[in-house]
Amino acid sequence: MQDARVYLELIRERGKKGLPLERVYRQLFNRDLYLISYGKLYRNDGATTPGSTDETVDGMSLAKIDAIIAALRTERYRWTPVRRVYIEKKHSTKKRALGLPTWSDKLLQEVIRLILDSYFDVQFSDCSHGFRSGRGCHTALRDIYETWAGTTWYLEGDISACFESLSHDILLETLAKSIHDGRFLRLIRGLLKAGYFENWQWNRTLSGAPQGSIITPPTMLQKRW
Repeated sequence: MQDARVYLELIRERGKKGLPLERVYRQLFNRDLYLISYGKLYRNDGATTPGSTDETVDGMSLAKIDAIIAALRTERYRWTPVRRVYIEKKHSTKKRALGLPTWSDKLLQEVIRLILDSYFDVQFSDCSHGFRSGRGCHTALRDIYETWAGTTWYLEGDISACFESLSHDILLETLAKSIHDGRFLRLIRGLLKAGYFENWQWNRTLSGAPQGSIITPPTMLQKRW
């Protein structure tokens, strides 16, 4: 796996320098990236939760990885529509929609997340703590405690229906400024357009990205604020 980790470190350095990424798609043929991704996912509770098919982590094998790579080589890989479920929202009578992907899609999304996260994370503001490796509520609170002395007011804001109303075109245009690889961008577009099943009826996704998707929050929604 050394070559895969070296590659991730190289693109991290490109991110620090603000240099564009090229020939990203062919890195999706690297089996070691899938093994690293598997190591990050298989312990998660969601790994055994099926999406719109019965496939889960229980069927994981090197042959499955090779099948994904073979489909990607010929650009035959097709994202499976997610299975939409609803969960309770805290302090609200409303429910939150979640999109549950199949295991193969989860694994490929984690590979893509590793690549994009390595490139973009080093460009984000130190004040940004959400959906970042080694960061979260506790690092945000520590930052407030150590550097916000004398602060009188704290304002909380929330973007209404942020996930559901994202423009696919703007999102892809933003990625295209830094990623100069048409095949890779077409793969991302296919993910955004895959749709979802609700009550076993397929629905189109004209905008937005599914909550519950591995790749959505950390890499495509994070801001450089």
